Amino acid sequence: MLGQAIHSPGDCDSSQYFMDVAAFSSISLVGLSKSNTHLLVGSGFAFPSKRLSVSSKAFKPMAALTAAPAVGISKTFDKVRKQGKVALIPYITAGDPDLPTTVEALKVLDCCGSDIIELGLPYSDPSADDPVIQAAATRSLARETNFDAVISMLREVLPQLSCPVSLFSYYNLILKGGIGKFMTIIKDAGVQRLVVPDVPLEETEILRMESSKNNIELVLLTTSTTPTNRMKSIVSVLEGFVYLVSSVGVTGTRTNVSARV
Repeated sequence: MLGQAIHSPGDCDSSQYFMDVAAFSSISLVGLSKSNTHLLVGSGFAFPSKRLSVSSKAFKPMAALTAAPAVGISKTFDKVRKQGKVALIPYITAGDPDLPTTVEALKVLDCCGSDIIELGLPYSDPSADDPVIQAAATRSLARETNFDAVISMLREVLPQLSCPVSLFSYYNLILKGGIGKFMTIIKDAGVQRLVVPDVPLEETEILRMESSKNNIELVLLTTSTTPTNRMKSIVSVLEGFVYLVSSVGVTGTRTNVSARV
């Protein structure tokens, strides 16, 4: 069964902020523990960037400068599993509508109970994403958001967050500057986890080697239609978690989830 642990927005020191949430139900997260046989299945959420507004006057991130160090991704899943819950993982696109707003949005999501935050690098051809996220990436790129600017922003804001941030990147962005260099840069910025939606297993050897060297949890995708043997091969090369694509097609809202999940 899919579910989510949703924390009350009242936990934030803000009475005037507005976030419309659309279900990011085409991708779900599965946690795999090699020490036993349990599975963790959680639904993610997308926050349509064009409908996210933050009042800088109303929002006062009290814990921003005193936040405890973020717990690792694996430990986060272990914690919610022991609590009988499923992790809440909101998604936003970096730089939409601009990077200062992204900083404030990350703080809002952190103080309102997110277990992990997924931050997407804007890309010109986000083939796995629905029109909402495609539009967010287009707006971000129109403001000339680039990788260096996003990393600079992350270096500033990640020490202020209590939950870990996962970076979502298409493979071309990683290849552009070199896989090893990319991994070193995101590690130094404080990123703990990387999701790459468009790289096949057969091309991940260097990606896996460099992510392991930099203590980055690499996440690959599998689907409910993936042959069992191939699914086992994907799972066998990963130490932490694998994305299970629960619906055929791109990301976005759904009225139901495949019974095969």
